[in-house]
Amino acid sequence: MKIYAIRHGETSWNKERRLQGQKGSDLDSEGVLLAKMTAEALREVKFDICYTSPLVRARHTAEIILADRKVPVIPEPRIEEIGFGVWEGLCCDADHPERMQIPLDEYIRFQEDPLHYIPPEGGERIQDVLERTHNFYEELIHNPDLQDKTVLVSSHGCAVRAFLNNVYEDKKDFWQGGVPMNCSVSIIDVENGVGRLEASDQVFYPKKYYHSFYKRPSDAGDQKEKKKHADENK
Repeated sequence: MKIYAIRHGETSWNKERRLQGQKGSDLDSEGVLLAKMTAEALREVKFDICYTSPLVRARHTAEIILADRKVPVIPEPRIEEIGFGVWEGLCCDADHPERMQIPLDEYIRFQEDPLHYIPPEGGERIQDVLERTHNFYEELIHNPDLQDKTVLVSSHGCAVRAFLNNVYEDKKDFWQGGVPMNCSVSIIDVENGVGRLEASDQVFYPKKYYHSFYKRPSDAGDQKEKKKHADENK
């Protein structure tokens, strides 16, 4: 079995630095473009089945990737994005802390110590997402009907990281360097019920489209310091 796990394309809420969670927006024009470029890169992959988060941004991405392939597309709630409860739709712009609409300490914890992140009312813990994605992963890789198949899994930044945690060597390093970029693709090779990470966070579009919307405050500070030094050396 081959599993291609992809994060959805860019959305307007990504650009606005709003927490999407289990609400959020559909792909914007650039998100559609990134998905189309990724689809072109994967055009020779013979997908047999697709599991997608029911959320519109993941489902739309899957539809673009699959193009005219006639394969089953199955909504799978266990790969929905982490629920942010009452924070969904609020701003978390680390470049402009004055715009932050959620508690800064919990935002930092979510980025830097996610296993101890405390969710808001109605939200999920990282452990909750790890558990539900693990249950789906185990069911998927042991499905006797899929052992020789190629599977597309269309999901979200946090949920993809949780899903891939099943094959990461260091399972305590949840983010593995950060939120995966929009339309990044990771490939898992499964043999005899054991998954191996074959490719991680591959992107198939030019660097001018690289964005990291959900930065840690420390990342934003580092970037400002770099810009300051660059301006001074002009």
